[in-house]
Amino acid sequence: MIEKEREANKHVESFGIGFWIRVQFSAPPPIIFDFRLQIADFADLTIIMSSTTLMTAEELIALPSGQHRYELVKGELLTMSPSGEEHGRLSATIAYLLTNFVRVNSLGVVYGAETGFKLETDPDTVLAPDAAFISTGRVGSAAQGYRSGPPDLAVEIISPSERKSKVEQKTNQWLSFGARAVWLIYPQNRTVEIVFANGQRTLFTESDELVDDVVVKGFRVLVAEIFSQL
Repeated sequence: MIEKEREANKHVESFGIGFWIRVQFSAPPPIIFDFRLQIADFADLTIIMSSTTLMTAEELIALPSGQHRYELVKGELLTMSPSGEEHGRLSATIAYLLTNFVRVNSLGVVYGAETGFKLETDPDTVLAPDAAFISTGRVGSAAQGYRSGPPDLAVEIISPSERKSKVEQKTNQWLSFGARAVWLIYPQNRTVEIVFANGQRTLFTESDELVDDVVVKGFRVLVAEIFSQL
């Protein structure tokens, strides 16, 4: 007796989400296992899951303070550890130098470290520089929550561990949202770089005098004085 030859064919086709497998023998008839999930249903589920993870500026400001520092980028929460002593001394010195000059010359308002600026809505983006300045014409009255819109000047103190790509990304964020200039303070080599919205960049070393005749008009200070408290 000649035994009939049985052939097995397996065929798998991808439908994005879900799949079906057909196992066919010469006998008995084909058996089809169908595990397909409707793609539209899965897309709806994905949208729901994504939307629930986003945070608003109102939720951000309600978070407990003390253990961490927070920022919000397009609704995603960024958690950072508290600043170290060197960072704290530098931010206080910069705010002090700017405040004295700005008040005497009635140029506007200087903001201290970690003041939140709401730069984007739905999804929300809130960034907090180490110091900031807004000119008189834009100041207005103080808000109870985050300041809406960018400062004219954002000051960022750069830690040695920060990658250059991250520094450039943060700088571009401030400028793209409307800041007129960003000061990048590098305590490791005691330099300050000013990046203007028009793309101009100026680097000042410890032996130089930092000059800003564009945003904080007439401001001058020896770079060594910025780092004098370290």
